[in-house]
Amino acid sequence: MFFSPRTKLLYIATAIGATACNTPEVGGGGVVDDVGRTVTLEAPARRVVSLLPPITELLFAIGAESTVVGRTQWDKYPPSVVDVPIVGDAFSPNVERVVAQRPDLVAMYASSANEQAIQRLADLGIPTVSIRMDSLASVVRGANLLGRLTGTTRRADSLVRIFEAERDSTLNAPRPDLAVRVVILSWDNPPIIIGARSFLSELVTLAGGDNVFSDVDAPSAPVSIESITVRDPDLIVMLGDDAPTFADRPEWQTVAAVRNRRFVFLQGSEFEYPSFRAFAAVRKLRSMLMEAVQ
Repeated sequence: MFFSPRTKLLYIATAIGATACNTPEVGGGGVVDDVGRTVTLEAPARRVVSLLPPITELLFAIGAESTVVGRTQWDKYPPSVVDVPIVGDAFSPNVERVVAQRPDLVAMYASSANEQAIQRLADLGIPTVSIRMDSLASVVRGANLLGRLTGTTRRADSLVRIFEAERDSTLNAPRPDLAVRVVILSWDNPPIIIGARSFLSELVTLAGGDNVFSDVDAPSAPVSIESITVRDPDLIVMLGDDAPTFADRPEWQTVAAVRNRRFVFLQGSEFEYPSFRAFAAVRKLRSMLMEAVQ
């Protein structure tokens, strides 16, 4: 996995209530990021520190890979990213290590956990851009913002057009009627489920499944085991590759899908965050759901 369980939990938890726009706004000669700050650069960024794996992947995808001079320890895709120096974590980053890379732009997740770092970098004259990466729409938003800031708009626009065409094709195609109800579980103690505003819920829907917590108007939320039991999902969808230890705990045996070991494990970074690979993930997930219900 790209995130350790603790970091993954923090990433999801800080996303609660986040929203994303479709296109970057122009203001004061720059772009307006996802916390409402106007980011103005004298020239396209040439030394970028990226503090979130989906942002790093977008930079590589839009042709700005040569600008990336720092990343987090969780960045693993594309494989060539391992050649980029690690500068720390995605939240409350080590400012000294970031500054040591002499960036002319630092890109990070739009979270209150990063406010102190943003202010310290601003005091040093280093611009930052905050981007929410919580939904499929944020792929378009992020690519547009980063393309503007790195001078790679032509490549970014081309990839966005392809992505939007694939999205429209997927949305307009008949949705497979798998009649499978799933809970997407990101943490077990306390249980944290994925709600309607997460790209994972979008993937499940596009793949033909039904998220039993689609009425939760947030990317994620803590719930009780009892509430999962009441909603009685057919499958438990999780990131990982092995049966979770909580499946043997007595309190979880009230959930039939846990008791019967009805798990679908999502492996690969295409399931960990939204990216241009999202619709390949939909196809892969659809196959897994179809196999699980046979």
